[in-house]
Amino acid sequence: MTPYSLAFYMDVITSGTVLGAGPMDSPDQVTAILGDDFAETSLGHHTMWRDYGMAEFFWCRASREEPWTGHHFTLQVHRLSLGGGTVNREIRERYGRFARHLRFDSLERLMARRGVHLENVPDSNAPAYSLHWQPASQVSVLVFRSHEPGERRRGDARLGDVHTIASSMTAQQVAWYRTRYGGRNV
Repeated sequence: MTPYSLAFYMDVITSGTVLGAGPMDSPDQVTAILGDDFAETSLGHHTMWRDYGMAEFFWCRASREEPWTGHHFTLQVHRLSLGGGTVNREIRERYGRFARHLRFDSLERLMARRGVHLENVPDSNAPAYSLHWQPASQVSVLVFRSHEPGERRRGDARLGDVHTIASSMTAQQVAWYRTRYGGRNV
């Protein structure tokens, strides 16, 4: 992994944004930052998301007359293991080449050196995945931990690879996860 791509992930986790595009930004604001090379999907008139390669942004609205309200973004890091051009041009121009795997232990160690710590959060996906949370930025990191029996593998994901990075996960959501899934391994 190049140091530049690690810097990208660290910047997202500490800032809660993708190149400055936040989870509450409008579609136009996100496109102004990430460019107009995206695929757009909507479910009726109430939910929409744009896929900018590895980065996906999601919006919702109460009615067709209302403006889109930002809901969250997800970095589909696992897509890197499939190869190809999954990294958005704007991100690649700023941070350079991205490796096919993001190892959580390396990311966590570098974050700790910056003084940024990730908390373990119990999750319904355990033990196949572990969930980690950065309270200040409200960013979560989902890590691949084990193969489920009969699971069909895509790409060449390895144990300990980061699967996704997402924002925003609130303290209330974390508290709910701890109440609901607290007895599971994290």
